[in-house]
Amino acid sequence: MRKGVRSETIRIVFQYQGKRCRESLRLAHTKTNIAYATRLYGEVVNSIAKNSFRYKDFFPNSKTVKAMQKPLPATPRKAPPRPTTVGQLLDDYLRIAERNLALSSYNNYQQVAQTHLYPKWKQVPAASVTARDLRTWIMSLTVKRKTIQLILTPMRNAMELGVTEDLLEANPFDSIKLSKLLPREQRTSTFRADPFDIDEIEAILLSCSREEDRNMLQFAFCTGMRPSEYIALQWKAVRKDRHYVAVEGAYVDGETKHTAKTPAGLRNIDLRVGALAALNGQLPYTGQDAGLVFVNPTTRQQWNGDKPIYKRWKEILEIAEVRFRNPYQTRHSFASNLLMLGANPLYVASQLGHADTTLVMRTYGKWVHAGLEDDKRQRLLQLYRQSNEKRVDEFPRFD
Repeated sequence: MRKGVRSETIRIVFQYQGKRCRESLRLAHTKTNIAYATRLYGEVVNSIAKNSFRYKDFFPNSKTVKAMQKPLPATPRKAPPRPTTVGQLLDDYLRIAERNLALSSYNNYQQVAQTHLYPKWKQVPAASVTARDLRTWIMSLTVKRKTIQLILTPMRNAMELGVTEDLLEANPFDSIKLSKLLPREQRTSTFRADPFDIDEIEAILLSCSREEDRNMLQFAFCTGMRPSEYIALQWKAVRKDRHYVAVEGAYVDGETKHTAKTPAGLRNIDLRVGALAALNGQLPYTGQDAGLVFVNPTTRQQWNGDKPIYKRWKEILEIAEVRFRNPYQTRHSFASNLLMLGANPLYVASQLGHADTTLVMRTYGKWVHAGLEDDKRQRLLQLYRQSNEKRVDEFPRFD
């Protein structure tokens, strides 16, 4: 109870919605008024307990009621979360791929994403992509089936990641049948082995102004090694006493790999006269360090992949006036020349690193019974007969 100069008030104090409320009644301090205030307090407390209390019903002129009637400040609406895009899923998948895949595979996927996927799909909400959208896009691609499969793989895996993380209900790729979308000409590979004959091989080797270039290319022609394999070859893998060199890995995309696509890829290759001569010629350049057999003659460092080799190779072929084919055709030349000389196809497969003759016969079958005119057989034998004299009769004659 409060007493002022001119009036008296009775104050009711209670808790409401976690706040301490004070309401003053302009009443004199009589017994009747005190009883009234006591009853009013009880009704307020009971109403609050029953959750039926309405402030303005009890205290219509209260400042608290007026404050409660003011509109509350508008709560800023949160913008709805943006849907996950295909680009975001690709980013997530490529981060995983960088840790789990071989560097060469990751680099391929990264390049495919930058060239084909991000320009088309980066901003597209992943949940909106339908199988129909994918079919339309795939049918617009003009490259061969193998390239299309390479393009689709990272995107398919990215969408599957979205399913795994409950961002997508299903992967739209699940209903895509590539074989039913591509016309016959796209399904058929245009790859053909296009080996160099002995005239071309000799012209190429004679056109090498640097002996180290000639040693490396002659070795490639006479062993069938891939460029990634012979630029990783070390002297410790050369066993002249046993007449073989061991393929123990490859150098791909700046990384030395001690594995192969198949177990047969890590193999021993029999030394042939041309390969042995190339190694003997290379010995003064790199043999002292017992490290890499072939290095870039310009930088004296390891060849940085096949691109710098490609550039030098192209220059040499122009000097030799030989029709251009890529450096990988040295491998095809090795296989076709062995078959023309009469080597067993299963043996040729083992030298190439294949598990059986399937790929050899499909790729080089027409050279099995190909003839050798004039002195071509003798010139091939000068390169391809084995350094092991006990195997001089490796190639039977058919005449």
